[in-house]
Amino acid sequence: MATAPTQGRHGPLTGVRVVELAGIGPGPFAAMLLADLGADVVRVDRPGGTPLGIDPARDLTNRNKRSVIVDLKAADGPARVLDLAARADILVEGYRPGVAERLGVGPEACHARNPRLVYGRMTGWGQHGPLAPRAGHDIAYIAVTGTLGMIGAPDQPPAVPANLLGDYAGGALYLVVGVLAALHHARETGTGQVVDAAIVDGTAHLSTMIHAMLAAGAWQDRRGVNLLDGGCPYYGTYRTSDGAYMAVGALEPRFHDEFLRLLGLSEHAGAHTDPARWDDLREAVAARFATRTQKEWTEVFESSDACVAPVLSLRQAPHHPHLAARGTFTDHAGLTQPAPAPRFSATPTAVRSAPARPGDGTAAVARDWDLPALLQDDA
Repeated sequence: MATAPTQGRHGPLTGVRVVELAGIGPGPFAAMLLADLGADVVRVDRPGGTPLGIDPARDLTNRNKRSVIVDLKAADGPARVLDLAARADILVEGYRPGVAERLGVGPEACHARNPRLVYGRMTGWGQHGPLAPRAGHDIAYIAVTGTLGMIGAPDQPPAVPANLLGDYAGGALYLVVGVLAALHHARETGTGQVVDAAIVDGTAHLSTMIHAMLAAGAWQDRRGVNLLDGGCPYYGTYRTSDGAYMAVGALEPRFHDEFLRLLGLSEHAGAHTDPARWDDLREAVAARFATRTQKEWTEVFESSDACVAPVLSLRQAPHHPHLAARGTFTDHAGLTQPAPAPRFSATPTAVRSAPARPGDGTAAVARDWDLPALLQDDA
């Protein structure tokens, strides 16, 4: 039986206070996810904001947050952050190892003020190891884990998966899991801790099933020749007559049979279990998809279990009938954006506010967190 929504709540983390030390990439995304889930996230911006190359009013990773400005290099800057940390449940930072300590807002200083604090650290290389002090970006982190080398055609360089695999899947999502697990521990024991979320660790962890297949002899350690990396002809993408693409994932035999039937290639059914016939099957499938437009093929497959879908662009995706029906994307303050996920029956989430501009929440945070010192002028 469905549970009625809890009045006055904006998600399951309502009442949780989070301090985010401003950065770029996975740290802000992790804090956005916590904010989407209802946490009161206060982003500590530096004077002048954090340079991203985009209008802060359109930086969707700062939605559902409030911002204050603190100059951590000023004499009273660290004390202001420590005042926030003393009233928070979680703190998130993404500096290189040792930087927060040099600024006076590292774990030891924060825990001296608030022993229950969960201190989340988001980095690429982690807090220790030979590369820990080195700069890097998503592509380098996923490169050394073996995951980048899995992606792409066998006769082409590895394909770059934007920065979704490292920064956001292996980084931000693992940080969120970590700080929420540590928050549970803190509430059970009264003791906070440091969560070391390294993109290399999370990205490697994501490949656990592939490592199992490798150990079992069901995966070759090279790209473009395996079941799930585009190597098999019924798990990949095909160009349509209008230059668009269809995605095929007809792995199981009954789905594969339906796929071939709707494509008009039932005579190739035996190729499903015979890799020696995969090249011939791929050519036949490619030739058939090339005879119709993406729209036409979508109509052929949309009511089937053939596991075929159109490959849409970012601007097209919000208009897909299924995503539109679910409200997977939402419009807020004139910006189309992914809606908060996942869904909750008793504590539903929503985009509650537009991206926080640097400093625009100072007065409200000073009032709500009982920190009048925040109203001092940093200029």
